[in-house]
Amino acid sequence: MPLATAPRAALFTATLALTSLGAQAQDRPTYGGRLQGFDYPHPVRVHAFESQRQPLEMAYMDVAPTGAPNGRTAVLLHGKNYCAATWEAQVTTLAGAGFRVVVPDQVGFCKSSKPAHYQFSFAQLAANTQGLLRALGVERAAVVGHSMGGMLAARYTLQYPGAVEQLVLVNPIGLEDWKAAGVPWQDAGAWFAGEHRTTFDSIRAYQRAVYFGGDWDPAYDRWVGMLAGMYAGPDGERVAWNQALASDMVFNQPVVHEFGDIAVPTTLLVGQRDRTAIGRDRAPPELAKRLGDYPALGRRAAAAIPGATLVAFDDLGHSPQVEDAARFDAALLRALGDAPRAEALPPPTQR
Repeated sequence: MPLATAPRAALFTATLALTSLGAQAQDRPTYGGRLQGFDYPHPVRVHAFESQRQPLEMAYMDVAPTGAPNGRTAVLLHGKNYCAATWEAQVTTLAGAGFRVVVPDQVGFCKSSKPAHYQFSFAQLAANTQGLLRALGVERAAVVGHSMGGMLAARYTLQYPGAVEQLVLVNPIGLEDWKAAGVPWQDAGAWFAGEHRTTFDSIRAYQRAVYFGGDWDPAYDRWVGMLAGMYAGPDGERVAWNQALASDMVFNQPVVHEFGDIAVPTTLLVGQRDRTAIGRDRAPPELAKRLGDYPALGRRAAAAIPGATLVAFDDLGHSPQVEDAARFDAALLRALGDAPRAEALPPPTQR
């Protein structure tokens, strides 16, 4: 009898586990293709424009200073696996320091249009962003870009140098040219196949391993759910296709080779535990081990950008603004030259 009961018990336990996982999946919200149903921390407005022979909309938050106005504007650019809402804490901090804060969702992301056909390029996204800022009457701004937004912020600065008073790059991807290093190329259809398999669990597993050095705070689930809910929603295929085109853009349009041409004051805020490298899963094993070495990449980028300052967070990963918002915000205000209330916090390592 014990030999017969053991498999039944194991099967019963496994069934309970699968049922529990299924219930968890059912409990997770799904969102529309423009993130309908997920609330942002500030009112969302829409910038309508025409691009590539089609009408499009960029969603954005435009937050007025809550502290004494300093006459400056900060523009925050999100990463590929993030949205404007992820800058929530930084919007509060910057507005409190007197900044007007503009936070767009790029075309193809979050609450903005998801076109069926679009040639994604950093130059195009930079032009879209410049169009939004002109419509808002913003002539010059401090531009802060995280992850993919760091690549975009660099391209924006190179494309519109007169519109940028300061550049801050937060764990930007693209500090190395993966294709030139030997990562095999793949077409947009292959990118789409990968994006189409995206789930809450796959996003969390990837971010835990690559972004956060194996650690995980349940508070991060909110941002994972934000993304996963779009993939799981009624427009999931359109979302996955836009993300595939964005991945193709990131892989094939390096900006690292032009860092020497950046001519505005630049600060890199880099969590040292980050290991992000696009295409590592396709790279030969020896190459894969060398990719995404952010301590080395940060130093190399700071040396390549004239006069740049590197601020290293030794115990943080890909998203220092999420992991430790207070410490990150203090460093950000110092980088922007407006941090009277941040002096009591211990300064991060500068290298």
